[in-house]
Amino acid sequence: MPVDTALARGLAMVSRVPEYEVLPIAETTGRILAHDIAAPVPLPLFDNAAMDGYALRLSDLDGPGPWDLPVSGRVCAGDMPGELPKGCALRILTGAPLPVGADAVVAQEEVLRTGQGISLGKAPSCGQHIRRRGDDLVRGAPLLAAGRVIGPREVAALAGSGLGDLPVNRRLRVAILCSGNELVPPGQALAPGQIWDANRAMLAAALDQPWITRIGLSVCRDNPDALQAAVKQAAGRADIVITTGGVSVGDEDHMTRVITDLGGRIEVMKLAMKPGKPLSVGKLGDALWLGLPGNPVAAYVTWHVIGQVLAGRMAGVADPGPRKSLAALSAPIRHKPGRCELRPARMLGYDARGVQQVICLEQTGSHRIAQLAQADALVMIPAELGQMRAGDLVEIMPL
Repeated sequence: MPVDTALARGLAMVSRVPEYEVLPIAETTGRILAHDIAAPVPLPLFDNAAMDGYALRLSDLDGPGPWDLPVSGRVCAGDMPGELPKGCALRILTGAPLPVGADAVVAQEEVLRTGQGISLGKAPSCGQHIRRRGDDLVRGAPLLAAGRVIGPREVAALAGSGLGDLPVNRRLRVAILCSGNELVPPGQALAPGQIWDANRAMLAAALDQPWITRIGLSVCRDNPDALQAAVKQAAGRADIVITTGGVSVGDEDHMTRVITDLGGRIEVMKLAMKPGKPLSVGKLGDALWLGLPGNPVAAYVTWHVIGQVLAGRMAGVADPGPRKSLAALSAPIRHKPGRCELRPARMLGYDARGVQQVICLEQTGSHRIAQLAQADALVMIPAELGQMRAGDLVEIMPL
């Protein structure tokens, strides 16, 4: 199945979690905004000075300059200045409210201070160095849309609008089940034929998001009864059940049969992508099932391309990706036509024309986890192409 088709089928199976909670703004970083937020007040709240200087009334500058004005006082941020006396200037600091009647601010370096007054040789323009009420955002205008992941920029806009509490979608509940008789947790001794389990640690790291709660992280032997019991329990508690291994056609690949025996349905099998062909996607009760390949690179790539997009959509992320950009190949590559390939690569910076350069890592293989750690992008090679030349533009997914 083509990748785009598989992704569309997966997205058709999921909907956003309906529940949300209201949290203090300090506790919402990384969470997903549940509702559209309109500006409750204008920003700025009042006319204020954009820099340190002197507030004045243009009508007080009669005739040709220079002009001399007495300074009647001083206003700082947080003060209430009242009305500007006629024929006077007022010392004003950045962010301070504009006094009533003032229509310009002259920067302090543009005037000469003369005892109790100022002298200026050039008249300012109307509104000069003034931040007008509402020129950033008018009251009732859209501030942030639902589905936005809340970060420092969003927090600044929300807090600056006076919002102390925010509605955020509840965390997505995700269970991880890695199957394989050969798997041993990292740090433990290996018996002959065993390997350390990279997938469980990798997925745990990938799911370490403020909008996700991991509710299970286990390894199960390739035993149909044990797998069925573990998957059934996970599906009863999780929004998404992620399994690794057991989705190919080997003698010990039981996972797809386990899903169907439990009454689940499978919408995606055998992806036209390298690595990641054995990916399966289905539903078991209300839970989405992602059957990732057992080889670690294939598991990572299928999670990056398909899994995290579906998880983001379920969690309510407005644009869950995947993120793509363009780069030029720095060296030619060959490819066996038939399946699109996502090849680990490194970005090399920009050439003299300002074009991002990328180089594919020489050796490929779904077991090469050390090579994956050296990559910072995936180059997307179209299924129909047999080779690409140096300088050709390719789509990349930054990692």
